[in-house]
Amino acid sequence: MIRLRGRVSLLRRADPETVGWRFLHFALARVEGEAQGVGEGVELALVPLEGKVFVRVGLEDYALVRKDVFRSLPHVLYLPPGVSFRLEVEGGPGLLALGGAPAEGRYPVRLFRPEEMRRELRGGGPALRQVNHVLGPDLPAERLLLYEVYTPSGRFSGWPPHRHDGLLGSPYLEETYLYRVRPEGAFAIHVNYDPERGTEEVHLARDLDLVLVRGGYHPVAAPPGANAYYLNYLAGELVGEARGRPPVDDPLWAWVKGDWSGNPIPLPLEEA
Repeated sequence: MIRLRGRVSLLRRADPETVGWRFLHFALARVEGEAQGVGEGVELALVPLEGKVFVRVGLEDYALVRKDVFRSLPHVLYLPPGVSFRLEVEGGPGLLALGGAPAEGRYPVRLFRPEEMRRELRGGGPALRQVNHVLGPDLPAERLLLYEVYTPSGRFSGWPPHRHDGLLGSPYLEETYLYRVRPEGAFAIHVNYDPERGTEEVHLARDLDLVLVRGGYHPVAAPPGANAYYLNYLAGELVGEARGRPPVDDPLWAWVKGDWSGNPIPLPLEEA
């Protein structure tokens, strides 16, 4: 469990107690002054979204500073279970994401820097996006995985749609999507659907909305004029290097990887 106290406001929360899943803990906090926290039984990864947040762990100080997620990569602070920390902000409130997963304490406190994080352009055509592996499977953690994804105006991400819920040979990973969307008032379109269970959800994801992926496939679209960022925390049955096991694509759309144009009909369509 993620415990926070002091001058901090909890804006979003998702964990086994509130959601009913098994592994993943998530909190979005507005830090307004001095605060304290600890991950009880869970490893933690702290990601700055906005502002200047300084973290003290023991006698060490770490700066988690970020003006805007659309302009810079984060420093990510990893903490093993049971390690207490103190938060303090400079120059106004700071936004901080915290994610946790059950762990044994195999890895020490560590600050991951942007130059350690793999970045890639994924997909192509209308599904071109950038994926930053801010705590990818190549970086040491027990269960946690973190990605930041940028979906430009008029593009799709998470395409072809994929699943990681333990069905159809996929690994089991729980996942949160925390959105930042520009310009103000814009939204992304987030879909959760599962033909196996016959379920469908459509979310208009606005700035700082949290969307949960409990199962099934989950693509995202940024309408023309909207630019979307989302921070993914994932945790599940995979441990250590096994976290790199890939998800399973929806067989209805897997062919798109061979033709990122999507085979559009030609326009204008005219009567023969």
